[in-house]
Amino acid sequence: MTSIPLNLEDRLLYRDAMILVLNKPKGYAVHKGKGRKPNLEDYFYQLQFGLPTVPGLGHRLDASTSGCLVLGRHPKALRRLGILFSGGQIKKTYWAIVRGHLPQNQGIIDMPLAKMNDRKSSWWMKVDPEGQKAITEYKVLGEIAAYSFVELSPITGRTHQLRVHLDALGCPIVGDPVYGRAIPDLDDDNLHLLARSIEIPLSAKKDPIRVVAPVPPHMLDLLRQFKEIDGVGVDLNGSESE
Repeated sequence: MTSIPLNLEDRLLYRDAMILVLNKPKGYAVHKGKGRKPNLEDYFYQLQFGLPTVPGLGHRLDASTSGCLVLGRHPKALRRLGILFSGGQIKKTYWAIVRGHLPQNQGIIDMPLAKMNDRKSSWWMKVDPEGQKAITEYKVLGEIAAYSFVELSPITGRTHQLRVHLDALGCPIVGDPVYGRAIPDLDDDNLHLLARSIEIPLSAKKDPIRVVAPVPPHMLDLLRQFKEIDGVGVDLNGSESE
């Protein structure tokens, strides 16, 4: 997939004068880094739509995560998004398929996180009582023998927060190459984590902007195995195209 040039206009979920929301594909870093790995910033020029500036990232998603990614179309928009994200005013909802079963049908994970080491080229996060505060709300949407389908709402925004929190409960996300390695039969190399929806109170005079991303193809095979999925509004017979 990553060898084929992206058409980001085809992946737009929302557009107005201030922001864009993309349906981010798996396998792309959101920003340029060292080396020549595929990244979305190389394609942002496609989304200028007549403006003199290329849009910029309002926040970040891991390269292996799919779903809603917010861009600011100009500096004013990016400043506004920065205030909203840093102030915790933007509601983010994720879907994940995990190995095993959570201790309760819904709950709060309150576990501080810290870097496992300081090497910039390769570092993981870990649960650490001396780390930064990290809080995740979760709700189980469905269960089968070996897996759970979970809705996640991060209250804080630490690096790899959802992945580390779920692994710490003994329920790593399917396809996680870092935090799921202790489970030998997690042989799917696609991270089953979707930034499902986002709510952005961009204007005090208008209702929040709510955007929903479709379920990516690599998550559908497992989702179809769930017999009872309560109230999540997901069409398991349809998906985005690759």
